[in-house]
Amino acid sequence: MFPLRLASLVSSNSDILAALGAAPWVVAADSHSDAPGLEAACRVGPDLNIDLDAVARAKPDLVLASLSVPGMERVVDGLHARGLPTLILDPVTVADTLDDIRLIGKAIGLEQKGQEVAARLEADLSSLRAVYARPPRVLVEWWPRPIIAATRESWVTELLAGMGAVNALETRPGRSTPLTLDEVRDAQADLIVCSWCGAKKLRPEVIEARGLGIPVIAVPESGLGRPGPRLLEGAQQIAAALEGLALARA
Repeated sequence: MFPLRLASLVSSNSDILAALGAAPWVVAADSHSDAPGLEAACRVGPDLNIDLDAVARAKPDLVLASLSVPGMERVVDGLHARGLPTLILDPVTVADTLDDIRLIGKAIGLEQKGQEVAARLEADLSSLRAVYARPPRVLVEWWPRPIIAATRESWVTELLAGMGAVNALETRPGRSTPLTLDEVRDAQADLIVCSWCGAKKLRPEVIEARGLGIPVIAVPESGLGRPGPRLLEGAQQIAAALEGLALARA
């Protein structure tokens, strides 16, 4: 029976539901989700400190969680312990993200809409591709102290590759890694993206003050740290910044 009663425990899933037109079906959401249409949803706390009993009280037909936020395993275990029906996502690449949009659409009875949203996102991202004589090297910083940046097993790597650029840390394993200032310097980035996760305010001037002489842009976490439709926002900002760099096109 539709519409379903849905709970969304991470912002990326809420963004996907909003793109599918299902935000009004959400009866419980984490406190960070800012997708339009969630006004009637009860808030159940930040992603790593979800009030699981509050989720259960909302009586959702399906709970959407994700392991893309490190530490969410404990939340998932709590959902299972309470016998709540769950859909657990764990995207690593852009392709995974597109698959997740389709999967969520199918799971909530909006399969055609899921196909359409995924296809549109894929096409929009493809339109940003550029060809350079030398692919620009981009370092995406998730946190400033300690410096933490996206590495090989991050959707950032595929997102940048699709734009004709490369993740400056693409040879380092894992989804992210702490870095020393010397390691940032050794990455030889042409552009640093300030996209601090969970920060109330982005301060690219903090990165500029390190004296590396590398251009820095600020991209909100909503446009780069969430594997969902809003990745397009971050990709568009990065594409515009790369266009402004003095890197000759092929």
